[in-house]
Parts: sequence; structure tokens; C-alpha cells
Amino acid sequence: MSEFLTVSELTGQIKRIVENEFSEITLIGEISNFKAHFSGHWYFTLKDSGAQINAVMWRGLNDYVFFTPQDGIKVIVRGKITVYPPRGNYQIDVRSMKPAGEGELQAAFEKLKRKLSDEGLFNPEFKKEIPQLPEKIGVVTAIDGAAIKDIISVAERRYPIGELVIAASKVQGDGAAESIVSSIKKLNKRDDIDLIIVARGGGSLEDLWAFNEEIVARAIFNSKIPVISGVGHEVDFTIADFVADLRAPTPTAAMELATPDVNDFFTFIDEFLSTSSKKLGETVFEKKELIDQVLSSYGFRLPQDSVKTKFQLLDNIAYRIQKNINNHFQKNISKLELLKSGLAAHNIDKILSKGFAIVKQNNQYVTRASQLSLSDSFKIKFYDDEVGIKSNGKKENKIV
Repeated sequence: MSEFLTVSELTGQIKRIVENEFSEITLIGEISNFKAHFSGHWYFTLKDSGAQINAVMWRGLNDYVFFTPQDGIKVIVRGKITVYPPRGNYQIDVRSMKPAGEGELQAAFEKLKRKLSDEGLFNPEFKKEIPQLPEKIGVVTAIDGAAIKDIISVAERRYPIGELVIAASKVQGDGAAESIVSSIKKLNKRDDIDLIIVARGGGSLEDLWAFNEEIVARAIFNSKIPVISGVGHEVDFTIADFVADLRAPTPTAAMELATPDVNDFFTFIDEFLSTSSKKLGETVFEKKELIDQVLSSYGFRLPQDSVKTKFQLLDNIAYRIQKNINNHFQKNISKLELLKSGLAAHNIDKILSKGFAIVKQNNQYVTRASQLSLSDSFKIKFYDDEVGIKSNGKKENKIV
């Protein structure tokens, strides 16, 4: 056997001893230097007042952690001790993680609340107005929970003309926060949703923790559609309640705040019809009396007489204008008849029908004997036909 060991050999022996001895261990400590790598793995340090140990939790295993770890939170982790030979470091390979107590969750709640408040996510000027008459309401909640039943019941009773679009989501346990965020984003991709309700029934702080996650808070804040939160019971408050445009104490109350009561409409219509009919009758009666007084007054009768006189004058003027127009038309009609007779007298067909004829040579009418060339053919047009004559005097074929 060699009198010395290489570093790798020593590290290998330590690795076997440590990993065999601490293959299953549970630690309690405070998280620091927490980093969520883009690969999905978590790297952090677990420490107490006297020591610290590096820790890693691989992607897939951390999917089962219902909260997002934060620096300063005391947690209980279970895993095994491993050695990383390239650096000679030992670390705990975490298999499961949970808060050391409800006080730790409350501390994480207050820490995130302060952070988001300092960023302005709770400021009133960023709250969107809740529509009074939403046509379609998106609901983010568990499809098999009591909350959805209460929401549907309230909607059918108060506002049956509204339409609910259910975006089914996990609302508790691992992956719940991511599921809620996904549902909010899906509803925001539509252009027909007027309002979103994010809801779940009551439970412990741990049960409601998905609604205390930062990713859920930012998804609600970034929603272009107004959001009402209805999480837990009246005494329960979550981060989602603070960042939402309106907070309701329960899922039932959320739907009541989101919808008008149809009975209120009927009551308003009945009262309006009754009041307006009575008021309209009174107004008509008052105006009628006023009109009667004006019509019966001397000042009003005088303009009436003047108007009647002007009407008669206008009638006389209109009569004279109409008479002048008729006379003008008659004169023009007589002139047209004379012109018509003159045109008829000079109608070539009428002249030809009396036995006259027209001679045409070289596309021109021959009006004098001296104009006729005996060396060229010519045409003679009678009333009923036209014939061509050659220079030898013989008759040509009939021309149609």
C-alpha cells in the first residue's frame, strides 16, 4: 500500500463515508443566498447562528414545494449529504422542504407585502374600474371546489343574462401559483372578457399560500382586465387581495360585487314607469293650460290676423304667376305648331310623293342641268326607290 493518498483518493473516501453515514437526514435552518437557476434548480445556503451548509434542490423535486423560498425564512428540509469532489465541498441534496412553522409563512407574507407595496403595486391610481354591466366574466378557481358552485349560484340568481367563462386552476399545493398565473394570462388573451374573478374557499395560511406568491400578484397587477379577488373567508387576507382592483371577503361576495341584481332592475323600471307617467301627465296638463292662455291672449290673436292677411296676399301673387306662366306656354306652343307646319312642308319625302325626283352624282345633289356630267354615272331618287344610271343611258341594278 502506498504511504500517501492523492487528493482525489482522500476526497473519494470521505465522499463514501459521509454519503453512507448521512443518506437520510432532516435539517432545520434559515435560508440565505437563495437562487432559482434558469435550469429550474434551486441553490441556497442553510444556516443557523453557528454554521452553514450549501444546499441544492433539483428541478422536479422543487415542483412539490407549495411556496417560493425566500431569504430569511426558516425551513425544515429532508435529504442526504453529498460531496462535490471538484471543490471538496459537501452539501445537502434536498428532497423535500416545508416552512418551520406558520410564523415563517407569516414572516414571508409580510416581507413580500412590504416589497410589493414599496413598488407601488397596491396604489389606488393603478386600480382599474369594475364594469357595472359585464357581459362575460372570467372565473379563475378550482373546477371541483365549493367556490365555483357558490359563484354559479349567485350568478344565476342575480344576473342570469351574464356569461361565465371558467378558467380551471389549481388553487392549493404544488404548482398552484403557476396554474393561477396561466389561467389569468389565458383570459387576458381573449378580447371578450370584461372582468376576472380569482377565487377559492377558506383554509389555513398554508392552504391559501398560492395567492401569496409574487408571480400571482404580478399577474393580477399586469392584467389588462379588471380583477376581483375573493379568497378565503372574511378574516383572510392574501397578497392577491391587496394587488387586485377590488377585494371581496368571499367567493360569493366577489360575484355579488361583480354583478348587478336583476331584481333591482325590475324595481327601478317599475318605479320609473310609475313616477315618469305621473310626472309626464302633470307636465302635459301644465303646458296645455299655458298654451291655451297664450292662444286666447290679444297679442297672440293679432299676429294670427296678420299671418292670415299675408297668406291671402301670397295666394293672389301665386295666382298671377301661374296665369303668366300658362300664357307664356300657350304662346310657345303656337310658335312650335307653326314651325312644325313649316318643317312638314319642306319634307323631302312629301315632295317626292308628288312625282318629283332628285338626281345625285358623285355624292352630291344635281340642282342644275349644267351640273350633270354625261360621262359619269348618276342616281335618281324617287319617292319609292332609287336607281342608278350609267353614262350610256341604260338602267343599272336596283339599289336598296
